[in-house]
Amino acid sequence: MASNIPMSPQLEQIHGEIRDHFRALANGFQRLDKMKDSTRQSKQLEELTEKMRDCKRLVKDFDRELKDEEANNPPEVNKQLNDEKQSMIKELNSYVALRKTYMSTLGNKKIELFDMGAGPSAEPTPDENVQVASAMSNQELVDAGMKRMDETDQAIQRSKQVVEQTLEVGTQTAANLKGQTDQMGRVVNHLDTIQFSIKKASQLVKEIGRQVATDKCIMMFLFLIVCGVIAIIVVKIVNPNNKDIRDIPGLAPPAQSRKLLYLRNPEYMGR
Repeated sequence: MASNIPMSPQLEQIHGEIRDHFRALANGFQRLDKMKDSTRQSKQLEELTEKMRDCKRLVKDFDRELKDEEANNPPEVNKQLNDEKQSMIKELNSYVALRKTYMSTLGNKKIELFDMGAGPSAEPTPDENVQVASAMSNQELVDAGMKRMDETDQAIQRSKQVVEQTLEVGTQTAANLKGQTDQMGRVVNHLDTIQFSIKKASQLVKEIGRQVATDKCIMMFLFLIVCGVIAIIVVKIVNPNNKDIRDIPGLAPPAQSRKLLYLRNPEYMGR
């Protein structure tokens, strides 16, 4: 079925490597079932464990490449590729279950446990601890693997529920943060308005101060003019014959005495 799915060259290469690893794992477990020596079985399990690690890494590479190309593929192709990925994960989990069964039988504690992150499905059950691999047929081994896959699916469903709840909490938190951000924005705008008003008030006070200073200068200049005019009038009255000071326009010169008029009149002189 996978050969009919359109894939990019990178995906096709990774998919081919995964399938090669699966064939090697299947052949390896068949050889392991025929082995009677526990030492050879332990060595074979170590080799199979290493292949499982490589296969797990390739599945992750396949998933990353699939996400990178998801935007360029039609929805039907993406669905087929995701189904193929899930199929490969289930097949890998079945081999992990087989390995757990052989590990519980051999009781070899020197080999590092291969954890696929499947939650409860990664722990061996009491029934598997008492089963003997040599006494189990291939069908029984496959059934045990399918049981592990079912447990893995249940763990995945529980993980999805936790993720959905986390997304809901995250969405609510984001909404609260957005409301607080908007409120802070309004406070900042209000502070900017206050600062602008204070600046305008300061400019107005400076303008009023300049106007008051100008008015005081004008009043002082007028006061000096008035004082000068008064001084000129006083000098003219006190000393009317002073030619150094010109007559003020609109102000008549002081009248001459009657004595001079009598002397200059001929009628008075004839008498």
